[in-house]
Amino acid sequence: MRGKHTIRAPLAVVVATAVAFAGSVAGTAAPATAAAGDVTITPVESNLAGKPWVSAAASSASAKAARAIDGDPGTAWLASRQRAGEWLTLHLGGRYDNVRKVEVVFPDKGAVYQYVIDASSDGTTWTTVVDRTGSWVPGRGGVHLFTRPGTAHLRVTITRASPGAKIGISELSAFNYLRDDLVLGADLSYADQNTARDGLTYHVDDPAQAVDLLSFAKNAGMEYVRLRVFNDPRDERSHEYLDPAYQGLERTAAVAKSVADKGMGLGIDLHYSDHWADPSKQAKPTAWTSLSFADLTAEVYDYTHDYVQALVDQGTTPDKVAVGNELINGFLWGSERPQPWFADPADWCFTCYFNNDPAFVAQPGGGLLWDYFGSSDATERAAYDAAWDRFTTLQAAGIKAVRDVSAANGLDIKLETHVIIDDGRLDRTLEFWSQFLTRLKAKGQDIDVIAHSYYPEWHGSAEDYERNLHAIAAAHPGYELEIAETSHPANDWDGIPVPNSPYPKTAQGQADAYQRVFQIANDLPDNRGIGALVWEPANWQEMVDWGNSSWPVLNVFGSVEVYRKSDAERVLQDTVYTATPVRRAPRLPATVDVLTTADGSIAPVAVTWDAVPSGATSAPGEIVVNGTTAYGPVTAVVDVVRRLGPPIIA
Repeated sequence: MRGKHTIRAPLAVVVATAVAFAGSVAGTAAPATAAAGDVTITPVESNLAGKPWVSAAASSASAKAARAIDGDPGTAWLASRQRAGEWLTLHLGGRYDNVRKVEVVFPDKGAVYQYVIDASSDGTTWTTVVDRTGSWVPGRGGVHLFTRPGTAHLRVTITRASPGAKIGISELSAFNYLRDDLVLGADLSYADQNTARDGLTYHVDDPAQAVDLLSFAKNAGMEYVRLRVFNDPRDERSHEYLDPAYQGLERTAAVAKSVADKGMGLGIDLHYSDHWADPSKQAKPTAWTSLSFADLTAEVYDYTHDYVQALVDQGTTPDKVAVGNELINGFLWGSERPQPWFADPADWCFTCYFNNDPAFVAQPGGGLLWDYFGSSDATERAAYDAAWDRFTTLQAAGIKAVRDVSAANGLDIKLETHVIIDDGRLDRTLEFWSQFLTRLKAKGQDIDVIAHSYYPEWHGSAEDYERNLHAIAAAHPGYELEIAETSHPANDWDGIPVPNSPYPKTAQGQADAYQRVFQIANDLPDNRGIGALVWEPANWQEMVDWGNSSWPVLNVFGSVEVYRKSDAERVLQDTVYTATPVRRAPRLPATVDVLTTADGSIAPVAVTWDAVPSGATSAPGEIVVNGTTAYGPVTAVVDVVRRLGPPIIA
């Protein structure tokens, strides 16, 4: 069981719609089983040595230490002093609790290398995690398993080697696995409409097992559900008020009750708008359009305080509250920011953002003025600063409201601020966090979680996004980080690849894309990545297999199994390095090690090796032999050499 969410006892529900929604739930079924279609999902494994923030240092020739972590076994760090006792250290850039496997590859194929691997949290105090000083097995490397929470440095010291063998390291790898406390979930705000209005049910390959969306999410292994809240929800095209008010205050409280009753974590995303609030639109709710700035600030406090307190009163205390959504351009836009964006009544979306009424810009709001970012003009700079002050004043009001509810009820509700990092615009997001956190603290408030969306079509490749996220984490230590939204299609309707994504628009591509995002969150140094959420997987770039569904009973792709199968319950010693003389069959081990992550225990597991082809060792070279175990495949890398020798260097 991943995550450690308390299953809250059901309390009296303060909104009548909660009872109505709960009555529509179809009951639970057995957990989702075999994946639909050809979807292969294995636990997430990440080689930290390949991360751009990881570095290497050495006892000598340290300028060439990076050759040991360049991903190319053909290059190597070679000690300038060719003698025993030389070492190379991998600096991970921070502490990690779930590094479980280390692999070291040496330069000489036929040599025997003896060594120790030590781990440290601070670079000063070291603990030996691997001791191969008594090994006489020839071979150019080894894979080793260990458990040591808080590992920030790994050091390999070569204690002895065969005569003439090069003292150095070709590759050093450290493998990280998903932490138990990394929360994986989704924004499922449409669950109300999907169930109460449309009567949709979901299953994987067995219609008889179809259940409502929240029950399906729970069964599929999702641990956390985020719900957005609109003030007075409107239809996105007609801009008429919705009845029922889906995703409004009462309907969202009803869904929150169902989420909490299922034991899943709950996040609340307050939009402070009557419909979508995102980087391109942050319209005030209609009821607040004519408020003075002082009254608007008071309304943000009262609205936030009253709603969060109502959630607490009905027994659905949220784990986390976001005061606004994707706020890179501010929120509650007013007279400081020209509106509407769609000024032509002939435009298809003239009405859908509800901000074409002049009342929306009659009073100041919380819009940011990025056009003046970096301006040397005094007037523009003053306007830029004033906009920041208004924005953070409104933010501080909402944050204080949540803090006050937490304090009054003896709770710990985390505060999150959620923005984006546009492709090629890291400078803007760094400026956002610098201005926002500095000004917020000056107003006596702070947040707990820095959150960002990640959609490759807008935010760049996964590699670019990971570098950007790390840059923000490094600039602002002390905050947790979350990937609050991500998405990737499984259905290919147009034949156009997803920009900046290497993954196809298939169920397998979707699963691989989501696991890459989970990896990014998990690999942030010092365990600061706390979670990753898929955005509306039943309604946007869906996991739904439409070709094998019969409305309203929907078949879900096997990509949903990323929630259940991304954790490593066991880590296998999956590669064996050895050497054998020409014309002699290699001696392969009868067992390899397997580590159980729940308790850190290591035990042998039997290997069944494929037969070595006849004549495979007739000349020097390399052969690869495949093996199988109860916990997965194993590979033996066998170097065929003319002569082996014992380690005798003093």
